[in-house]
Amino acid sequence: MTFSLAARCARTGMFGMVVSSSSPAVAARCAHARAKVGAAASQNVTDPALGQQMLDLMAHGASAEEAVKIAARSTPFGAYRQLTAVDSQGGVGVHIGAKTLGTHGAARSQNVVAAGNLLANPEVPARMVSAFAQTEGHLGFRLLAALVAGQAAGGEAGPVHSAGLLVVDRTSWPLVDLRVDWHEEDPIKALALAWEIYAPQMQAYIDRALDPSEAPSYGVPGDP
Repeated sequence: MTFSLAARCARTGMFGMVVSSSSPAVAARCAHARAKVGAAASQNVTDPALGQQMLDLMAHGASAEEAVKIAARSTPFGAYRQLTAVDSQGGVGVHIGAKTLGTHGAARSQNVVAAGNLLANPEVPARMVSAFAQTEGHLGFRLLAALVAGQAAGGEAGPVHSAGLLVVDRTSWPLVDLRVDWHEEDPIKALALAWEIYAPQMQAYIDRALDPSEAPSYGVPGDP
């Protein structure tokens, strides 16, 4: 019921993830990323704790592959879990449990890994990785291009209703954390619109947090 892609930007060192599902609020459970450490997905029958565990392991020196293997072994329900991760060296890891739902699969390359379950067809992850590799620009834009490509390739077997985009850079909080927790028609299109609005402003929110005295104004009525 989910398809996702996690990636590292080789140029900037940012990490990020996109995800979509027929379930509500998918990004709240499945998307995990930490600045200077990596990104990780915990999906299928989701255990969000495994996403944080993989990040903790990578923060202490484990590769993405090692972190995924350890997380999968640490739970008695590893057969139900689908896990992916990308680390600070661009290495990736994948675990697909034996009880992963429906048509499922994964695709990987340096700096990027995609996976899905209950897919319309098994080519969806590969199409996402290809779109990410062929798209230039900010990591958020590349991640969204991959999600749109996954949807165009068939996406989930049924209609999706939620989507999310998460990007981390240098601060302890996300540079981008956009979510469409429920949409009757097209959450991916709604997410792309949110990105279009947010992208020109995202650095200003970081600047305001770090030094309000030098940060740009909000440009709204009543703002001096």
